[in-house]
Amino acid sequence: MTSPERRAGGIPPVLLLPAALGLLFLLLPLVALLVRTPWGDLGAHLSTPGVLQALRLSLVSAGLATLLCLLLGVPLAWVLARAEVPGTRLLRALVTVPLVLPPVVGGLALLLLLGRRGLVGQHLYAAFGVSLPFTTAAVVLAEAFVAMPFLVIAVEGALRGADRRYEDAAATLGAGRWTTFRRVTLPLVAPGISAGAVLCFARALGEFGATLTFAGNFPGVTRTMPLAVYLTLESDPEAAIVLALLLLLVSVVVLVALRGRWVGGGTP
Repeated sequence: MTSPERRAGGIPPVLLLPAALGLLFLLLPLVALLVRTPWGDLGAHLSTPGVLQALRLSLVSAGLATLLCLLLGVPLAWVLARAEVPGTRLLRALVTVPLVLPPVVGGLALLLLLGRRGLVGQHLYAAFGVSLPFTTAAVVLAEAFVAMPFLVIAVEGALRGADRRYEDAAATLGAGRWTTFRRVTLPLVAPGISAGAVLCFARALGEFGATLTFAGNFPGVTRTMPLAVYLTLESDPEAAIVLALLLLLVSVVVLVALRGRWVGGGTP
């Protein structure tokens, strides 16, 4: 006879109930959002001044933050995965600090670093007249700060799992380190980079605390969709629900569209 565990695909039956509860815990809040959405007034709420502006700012800033994370995070992940130097474990721990750091604290840290009186910001302002806080650039920096660890972790894991025999073969054929990295290593870890980029973009798209603290809440400049949802919730809950639904749909579309890459190149 076939055992219950085998019929469940090798899953112990004792795990099915908590797994189902976990699934419900994650899905029911989204169901509640869909049920409470004022579908009849959807068009009116979406045409409210500032909604498309906030959505556009969110997409652009999250895209730029993801690009910044790719430019800086991929080399950092390579160092963490391949460099054999003392202190790598400490460096890895420091890189992941933004994952557990409250976003408001991250925004405050950025303000103390890049503010007009910050450790670096004061020199930028004195030398070039550049003031980063409460600008669109501050939104991008805040989102990149909280999102980059997702990219680094994904790419580092891909690098550690890559078969280094291909790199060794390229080296024996005369390829230099840069050529090997560009033509062999990067294609091998492309699924990991895609996964990290998608998670990075999604995290940046939903960033709230660091953005509010470091960039403020100025319409058309720093008011992203999460900030617009929070602000609208105080005055018009139905409009806030519509904005939250729009942000949810954008996030789902991004994840579903790239699912085949961030799960390792499978079929979407």
